[in-house]
Amino acid sequence: MAASSFLSAITRRLEGKVAVITGGASGIGGCTAKLFANHGAKVVIADVQDELGHSVREDIGQSNCTYVHCDVSNEDHIRNVVDKAIDIYGKLDIMFNNAGITGPHKPRIIDNEKADFERVLAINVTGVFLGMKHAARVMVPAKRGTIISTTSIVSIIGGAAAHAYCCSKHAVLGLTRNLAVELGQFGIRVNCVSPYGVSTPLALEYVGNEDQVEMVFNTAATLKGVTLKTEDLANAALFLASDDAKYISGHNLLVDGGFTVNNAALNIFKYPQDS
Repeated sequence: MAASSFLSAITRRLEGKVAVITGGASGIGGCTAKLFANHGAKVVIADVQDELGHSVREDIGQSNCTYVHCDVSNEDHIRNVVDKAIDIYGKLDIMFNNAGITGPHKPRIIDNEKADFERVLAINVTGVFLGMKHAARVMVPAKRGTIISTTSIVSIIGGAAAHAYCCSKHAVLGLTRNLAVELGQFGIRVNCVSPYGVSTPLALEYVGNEDQVEMVFNTAATLKGVTLKTEDLANAALFLASDDAKYISGHNLLVDGGFTVNNAALNIFKYPQDS
């Protein structure tokens, strides 16, 4: 792979590792797939976006990447992805449960439909549960591995997203903590990454273009002068997947520029506009 030439074998943090990334065809997942591969990992992309998935595979290089069609809410699909990783590369070191949807943006609970609510939970919660289950199936006998899931700042606060999405991300955090306790005895680490708003295909469904998305998020952000990018989330996942995080488990890594520690109702640190 040409991109790997930018990193020497000494600096590549995932050399010899095998990773499955759900939702790996675009957004945070696509960026992470390329970064993991640059750091020496063999990557299995699991997604329903076949054209994009094959495109990412071509970018990475077919010798280092495999694409598998996968609906994460379907257990047979998840089982197949994990089995493919074992069949092709001989093991599974990293499971990154990244696939997710937001669902309709309806702030009022009385406007929400049961079917929409259940669809979000099927992808965001059941999909993560299945990814964790089948990763554990092969990691426990090997007594090694790391499981990472994409959550959100709404995993720890309310009022920042619709009910189904907020509920689903709280659930993923709970699963992460519970599984970290269970699998720690086997040397398996379980963590999650919680981003603030970032420009991804999901975000673009609600706002017209990348510049508008970033303007909205930057306006509300606590940390000014810097814009959160998918690369920042990929780097967070890389850290958790690498030996640099060898004693970190049960952790929710917030990549939010301090957004969730701010009580916006108080505004006690507001400076005059002309200061």
